[in-house]
Amino acid sequence: MERLFSEFFTTETAKKAGVVSREGDADPQITGLEYDSRNVKQGSLFFALSGLHTNGSLFIEDAISRGAVCVVHENEDIKKTTGIVYVKVRNSRFAMSPIAASFYNFPSRRVLVTGVTGTEGKSTTVYFIWQLLSLAGKKAGFFSTVQRSFGGGAVWNSEHQTTPEAPVVQQLIREMADNGCEYAVVEASSHGLSPKTNRLGDVNFCSAVFTNVTHEHLEFHGTWEQYRDDKANLFRALDKYIPVNSHDGFKPFGVINADDKSARFFAQAAKSKTFTFSCHGNEADITAETVENGARGNSYRVFEKQSKENIEINDNLPGSFNAGNVLAAILTVSNLLNVPVCEIAPFVSELKPVRGRMTSVNKGQPFELVVDYAHTPSSFMAIFPPLRTRLDKTGGRIISLFGSAGERDTQKRAEQGKIAARYSDFIVITDEDPRGEKPMDILEEIAKGVETDAESGKDFAREKNLFLITDRPRAVRKAISLARGGDLVLLLGKGHENSIIYADHVMPYDEIAEAEKALGE
Repeated sequence: MERLFSEFFTTETAKKAGVVSREGDADPQITGLEYDSRNVKQGSLFFALSGLHTNGSLFIEDAISRGAVCVVHENEDIKKTTGIVYVKVRNSRFAMSPIAASFYNFPSRRVLVTGVTGTEGKSTTVYFIWQLLSLAGKKAGFFSTVQRSFGGGAVWNSEHQTTPEAPVVQQLIREMADNGCEYAVVEASSHGLSPKTNRLGDVNFCSAVFTNVTHEHLEFHGTWEQYRDDKANLFRALDKYIPVNSHDGFKPFGVINADDKSARFFAQAAKSKTFTFSCHGNEADITAETVENGARGNSYRVFEKQSKENIEINDNLPGSFNAGNVLAAILTVSNLLNVPVCEIAPFVSELKPVRGRMTSVNKGQPFELVVDYAHTPSSFMAIFPPLRTRLDKTGGRIISLFGSAGERDTQKRAEQGKIAARYSDFIVITDEDPRGEKPMDILEEIAKGVETDAESGKDFAREKNLFLITDRPRAVRKAISLARGGDLVLLLGKGHENSIIYADHVMPYDEIAEAEKALGE
């Protein structure tokens, strides 16, 4: 895609981008937007971003040598090159969103865009909404931490970034629109919704979905209150919705988990109408009255408040917590298409789970092995209790393996250990993504929670039923070696991810493939 600088860098765009000054009279042909100088090509517009560890202005000359014809920066003293357009802004990262939206000709005004936010369940709910739209005969695209689609089949997201930087967001939505998609579903992380990054600041959202909010990402947001408030920006965005031409009369709406304590906070964040769902008997527009969990799926009766009808739903999704994701998806698609919930519900039996979310690995072994992405205390509480109830009925034991990310929220580590101790018979603690921290230090912090939790009623002893093994492949093999017929091995924290990040290297790693390999040895 190519556009003259003057075609998209309008007065309105400059105002939204916080332009301070502009130098250079040229009107270059812009071939693309880049924020990494290594990716710059001839004709690129380069954003010099200020980061935690470096200053983007240091890479301006490198970007120009590679073909950049325009530079967006925020520093006063930079070396200028003749023939290059320099645009000084208050914040280069913030400016990327309005500039990218204008460059790609505001693609989110051509499709109905739904955003999904929450601490857990975002990727799964995005995937379910996309599948339901497709099953209903609508052309839709989506992007999440795990996968992407531009109107066809889903492909893997190799970058594994929940919400990409603004130029990528706008480019992805533009590609969906160009492919004829009527709908787009976007995983909206708290980072992406924060004004610090402004990644989603110029997306024209028509609907917003809230799954839950718990303790997470305080290293970025500072406080839990700020974390929650940044997530609520998705609902505030509904008040700025610009009608999509092909959907005249459409009114923006929100979908909220009535079981979450912050439900009212999110409902009050927008003037738009909100709809609610519940899996725990709270008053809501749709409520799952009973959820029967099996090894291969769930069955539940859903009461719809408006019609006063009971709807029977059966899914093939392991994990009873998926009922909430399903209800959120049904309610969203029902309102997007303006059809009754009962018309969408039959499609649920055809939904496929996200890879790495309660994924069963079966190589003929006499015990269950499940891989899941759960990595927070709240996600542990969603997964462990129903599994414990099911295993208790058959006398099976739970062997859980997990870790905690380095350079991230440290307060959750001991809590993870406490929850695992309450529901597990054996615990293997291992590396997740240590980053710059010492791996064993992280494991010891988790172990403190395991060993001091009086509520578990169990005595966990090192090398008896509690194991600290930094090497994750070896830890997986230890967990498997402890299992006997009828047991459940839970491998948590990595899910779909394809690497383990250390201080000095990134190790390629696929939990599902590693489990399959270990089972075959």
